[in-house]
Amino acid sequence: MIDETLLDAMDKMDRAVEHTQAQFGSVRTGRATPSLVERLSVDYYGAPVPLQQIASISVPEARQLLIKPHDRNSLDAVEKAIRDSDLGVAPNNDGVSIRLSLPQLTEERRREYVKVVKNMAEDGRIAVRAARRDARKTLETAEKDGDISADELDRAEKELERVTHDHVERIDGALGRKEQELLEV
Repeated sequence: MIDETLLDAMDKMDRAVEHTQAQFGSVRTGRATPSLVERLSVDYYGAPVPLQQIASISVPEARQLLIKPHDRNSLDAVEKAIRDSDLGVAPNNDGVSIRLSLPQLTEERRREYVKVVKNMAEDGRIAVRAARRDARKTLETAEKDGDISADELDRAEKELERVTHDHVERIDGALGRKEQELLEV
């Protein structure tokens, strides 16, 4: 019972950390990475489809992305999705592929991105704490029902706190790396 609850909480916390790190990848750092556009939704024959499923994305230069749709008929839809996104980059369509040239980030823009990343990290911490709260509630209910003793509850809560602290530290570490990457010129 206790192990099951702790494993469930750890699984939820792991997913929260992974989600937060994935969100960090979508924040522009001045370098071109495919994760900037992979999740863009493209209207492909009337259905929204992630860009990564209908095109190959490569990085020919440090500040440039090359997007080659598998189906040339989808080129205009991909270009429209990029234009409508919040990337702030104008796509260059050559009839076969789309090139995105990422401009150098200004100091002010970098600071804005740091704030955005800090908010993402706080959302991740909140998700980790919510998993802890749910597990604690389950454990306390089990103790009230007589399924576990007070000593077992105390040990389980200490273990839950340790696991929570580890996951929050992982988020903070990822935040520190992303922040350093953003402020690097």
